[in-house]
Amino acid sequence: MTTNPAHTADSLLDETAYLDAVARARRAADAYYGTGEPDLDDETYDRLLRSIVAWETAHPDHAAPESPSRQVAAGVTLGDVPHTVAMLSLGNVFSDDDLTTWAASVERRLGGAPVAGWAVEPKLDGVALAARYRDGRLVQLVTRGNGTTGEDVSHAIGHIVGLPLTLTEPVTIEVRGEVLMTEAQFTAANTLRTEHGALAFANRRNASSGSLRAKDRAYQIAQTFLAYAALTVPEHTDVPDLGTLTHTQLIARLASLGLGTTAGTPVATVACATLQEALERVHQVGALRADLDFELDGAVIKADDPDDQARAGFGSRTPHWATAYKFPAVQKITVLRAVEWSVGRTGVIAPRAVLDPVEVAGTTITYATLHNPADITRRGLMIGDHVVVYRAGEVIPRVEGAVSTLRTGDEQPVVFPEACPRCGADIDRRQERWRCTRGRACGQIEAIRYAVSRDALDIDGLGEKIVVQLVDKGLVDDFADLFTLNRDQLLSLDRLADKSADNLLAAIQDAKTRPLNRIFCALGVLGTGRTMSLRLATHFGTMAAIQAATITDLEVVDGIGPEKAPTIAADLAELALLIDKLVATGVNLTQPGFTPPTTDDPDEPTPPAVDLPLAGLTVVVTGSMTGPLAGYSRTEMTELIVRAGGRPSSNVSARTHLLVAGDNAGSKLAKAQALGIETITPDELAETIRLGLAAARIAMMAMAAGGTPECPTSLTCGDARAEA
Repeated sequence: MTTNPAHTADSLLDETAYLDAVARARRAADAYYGTGEPDLDDETYDRLLRSIVAWETAHPDHAAPESPSRQVAAGVTLGDVPHTVAMLSLGNVFSDDDLTTWAASVERRLGGAPVAGWAVEPKLDGVALAARYRDGRLVQLVTRGNGTTGEDVSHAIGHIVGLPLTLTEPVTIEVRGEVLMTEAQFTAANTLRTEHGALAFANRRNASSGSLRAKDRAYQIAQTFLAYAALTVPEHTDVPDLGTLTHTQLIARLASLGLGTTAGTPVATVACATLQEALERVHQVGALRADLDFELDGAVIKADDPDDQARAGFGSRTPHWATAYKFPAVQKITVLRAVEWSVGRTGVIAPRAVLDPVEVAGTTITYATLHNPADITRRGLMIGDHVVVYRAGEVIPRVEGAVSTLRTGDEQPVVFPEACPRCGADIDRRQERWRCTRGRACGQIEAIRYAVSRDALDIDGLGEKIVVQLVDKGLVDDFADLFTLNRDQLLSLDRLADKSADNLLAAIQDAKTRPLNRIFCALGVLGTGRTMSLRLATHFGTMAAIQAATITDLEVVDGIGPEKAPTIAADLAELALLIDKLVATGVNLTQPGFTPPTTDDPDEPTPPAVDLPLAGLTVVVTGSMTGPLAGYSRTEMTELIVRAGGRPSSNVSARTHLLVAGDNAGSKLAKAQALGIETITPDELAETIRLGLAAARIAMMAMAAGGTPECPTSLTCGDARAEA
């Protein structure tokens, strides 16, 4: 279970309080290792367990024999298949200082000799499992149970990714690892559950635990196995010299046999020469956590060398040479008090959960997304349910599912709206995302506010109060009508003086010259945003070309594909009258700098190729911009990157080439550092683009004249915005 180092153990005042804590933890442990659905979230359980351990340390003669602190997996016994070698738990540390203290204890067990090296790998949040292969064939699966005996779950053979029926070599070996669900597997599992009339799983570990043990279901749920150990002594395996490998070499060897491991993922097992390197890797794993498609709740640090492991030895519950560095919890249990319904600018009706406030990953959560009515139904949510709330990194909080074992019978069904909650019109329920039948007309004010925002038309001075007055007076129906407003109409608005009206009128006229990507963004086409608007504008060059594009044409645009293309095409058709109004008012509908694709005519000369400064690079921007780029919005940065030949992205991943880190850069900077991605400042980006674009421009002129220019140095850095 996960714990938060920011929380200390609660003090137990007397033996009565201690026994109450043991009973509460006992119930939670029985559920966690049994049904997989405890009544405590991980952080609360861990804090409770630490208070129990603290009391038992101070009162060793009064420790309760049923205390969950005294046995592997809290002593929960499921199954009677004996383990040939005990499957132990791991001890926990919660800070850098804790890890340093633990490492010193390992060296003391080595007689003061330094540890030869460390291995760091993710602490996977799933179900521990032993997989037994005989002559290369998978013959048995056994859960950890209480560490001494476990439950035979061999009925799951053939349904777990990473546990092939046959290894790449005909060897006999017992492999140990974690069974878990990727995000896609969890979604598919809940779909199957609800299709067969069962409640959705509350979280992934609950899903893994229940699905692994289920024998008589009418459906099979796919899961994933990732190995973290194997029995290496000759009496348990015929793989030559397996016991001489370091831990990192062992994981690589298991992968070569065709078994699932974390190899190839950003959090793969890594060898570290020093404890400081191990600490740095632990923090890298923590930074990468939110971007993985499987869950982890910490990092495991192990002595890498098998001789060090043997000399350090084992305790009754844990190995002395390995421990888990636990990360702050990203899941908590709280109560769903209500569901609110709002209407967006395109008429989409969206539900959100109203929760008892709960702190998750350092943020107090009161509201969480519920996506759509179908999602509520799939998860079987009811008002009054105890629900699992999930938040990782910068992800919007979401409700994972209900803890059905905590239901009292007083819960009430979620009431779905019969009519649009804003205007009372009918609801279009043909898709999972319900929509008011009036569409954008229902979200009229929100649509105009979105259109004039900084990322779109960027009309300074046109705030919500003015937009509401314009709509109420019947002066505008949509944002295209803004371009037909005159001075007298603006002066008819409350509290708008002559100078303010003149300034606003000038700002509206200036907005007519915005590049196509800004105008397209203002339309608010379903399935697009500022980045996709820029990709469409730079791909097609004109609004007319975008409107004329077929679904097949749209699919080839980066990031659209066959799922989004039909939605975009249909919404563009719905917006045709609005686009016609933009044409009539003289709004710019072309993309500056657009170069039409070359023809297939072999006699047509091919323009010379010129390298742009960010050509072929995927670039992520984070933090506040400084220097020549100070004050740039995200849209302006996106436009600048595209103008320089780069591909802007909002998320750091292994495919990112460059991170621009401004002031107060946060988790994205940590992720980039963990992945070894090049990081530069906004000033350095501005200089790179200044020199690169100037060189490209002069190179094009020179090549057209048949010459070869030298790289210029005279362009002023203040021209960066103009270059965009």
